[in-house]
Amino acid sequence: MLQRRHLVQLAALAPLVPHAQAQTTPTPPALPRRLGRLMPIGGAEDRMQDRIILRRFVELCGGAGARIRVLSAASSDPQGVWQAYQGVFAELGVQHTAHLDIPTLEHANSAAVVDQILDTDGLFISGGDQSRLMALLWETEAFRALHTAFHVRGCCIAGTSAGAAVLSRHMLAQGDAPRLPEKEAAELDLGLGFVSRAIIDQHFSERGRLGRLLSVLAQRPDMLGVGIDEDTALVIERGVGIEVVGRGAVTLLDGRQLRSNFEDVESRERLEMLGVRLNLLPAGRRYTVSPGSESWRRMPPHLREAVALLVAPGPIRG
Repeated sequence: MLQRRHLVQLAALAPLVPHAQAQTTPTPPALPRRLGRLMPIGGAEDRMQDRIILRRFVELCGGAGARIRVLSAASSDPQGVWQAYQGVFAELGVQHTAHLDIPTLEHANSAAVVDQILDTDGLFISGGDQSRLMALLWETEAFRALHTAFHVRGCCIAGTSAGAAVLSRHMLAQGDAPRLPEKEAAELDLGLGFVSRAIIDQHFSERGRLGRLLSVLAQRPDMLGVGIDEDTALVIERGVGIEVVGRGAVTLLDGRQLRSNFEDVESRERLEMLGVRLNLLPAGRRYTVSPGSESWRRMPPHLREAVALLVAPGPIRG
């Protein structure tokens, strides 16, 4: 069950221009708009050797000159986690890395934190406890600033482990990993809401979480299930496509035609699930929604639709 009240979707208001001015003022040339990218990571990303995922994150943020901030509030040791990533990004040549320190609700509502968020090219959310992080961010000025940074300013947002789970609107908060799907084996809560049509799970193959993700899909068959292996990332580029980076794979479950006995069984009873589609997307593959592209031609129609749902721009939350 979702424990927090639903958000009110913000309307984007365009400035009004007087008719006379619109006729006499030359229109400036349109500047290319940088689209925000999301990078949920399955956890345990390589920080010592090739650093494929972290290098790709830096590239998506704009390279060595990008302003990158690390949000480690999900961790029980936020300072230690920040120092570890600070060293890694420094070794990757990033010139401007800072800690987005949010220890309390007061900090999450402060102008200083909002300014930091709006002035960043890339935000990296560490692992830990996704519920701890949402308790600090929910309905705060920092929460709203994150959406402005992503939707309006084109910030790249990555999250590893718990930081990946929190990117979903419907966040997998906690739960067991049953071998076979069971009713209410896991608990959903509200996350940051950047991925509005999918539920993200991490450490997927390594911790045997297929049964868990199927369990929540039976509860919300209108959603996609995204299971990301360790040292693997899913790059989501709004309106364009997805890319799998790292050493593992992404398991994409599509339950939109699912038929189950979810309403007929008791809590923790085994589930019958018919019509679930499972797609395995290995690292090194890219899937675009551009008709006529090679990847578009390779994809079956149901996968094209699923990828289109993943890359569809979600609403600005506030």
